[in-house]
Amino acid sequence: MTTVTTRTVEYPADGLTMIGHLALPAGVDRRPAVLLGPEGVGLSDVDRRRADALAELGYVALAFDLHGGRYLGDPEEMLARCMPLLADPDRMRGIGHAALDVLRAEPRTDPDRIAAVGYGTGGAVGLELGRDGVDLRAIGTVNGLTTGRPGEAARIRCPVWAGVGSEDPIMPPAQRDAFTAEMQAAGVDWRLVVYGGALHAFHHPSVDHPVLPGVGYHPQHAQRAWHDVINLLAECLPATE
Repeated sequence: MTTVTTRTVEYPADGLTMIGHLALPAGVDRRPAVLLGPEGVGLSDVDRRRADALAELGYVALAFDLHGGRYLGDPEEMLARCMPLLADPDRMRGIGHAALDVLRAEPRTDPDRIAAVGYGTGGAVGLELGRDGVDLRAIGTVNGLTTGRPGEAARIRCPVWAGVGSEDPIMPPAQRDAFTAEMQAAGVDWRLVVYGGALHAFHHPSVDHPVLPGVGYHPQHAQRAWHDVINLLAECLPATE
């Protein structure tokens, strides 16, 4: 096991002071980097552990914040913040760009080798960065198969991988179809993995607060989705040259 260094980083975005989690791999050289986005509830220890795991693999990883340091365990409060956010591509891009600026400013980051991976709302933010023409090596989105404004997907400059549970009522087949149609029409190099029997947020261990209907943990598919994310990075953003 390599030595990983972590620290919190504060930065402004969306009218809030965001508190992200930065994980650095061992060494002093510049490394490829991953911008890591959380589900709509916000940054949690699950996301921090993912960033740490990416640093173990040799990536600089920033798990970014959505809600100014808050974790929204109340589903109604989470929806009240996330639904307007998801309907506003410019706000999502602002949150993404602010975090990306922090990641790029880290001396260990190779600014020309960055990927965006996100879950739910965090995945939607990554997609909007792609639609905004940001130079990314890959975009991965789990449960966040959102569509953008007409024509803007043509600005995506990297492969897109998406994962979703077959029984996810929040990202149902019609939404999947709209997403893949957008990617295909834009000429994006895209992939979609449907995990059989899985609900929304199937990758997230069970929590001790109320959740939306249709949310549920699927340990086997959670592990598979993580492996698929790692394989995406290994293909498009290898940690070793």
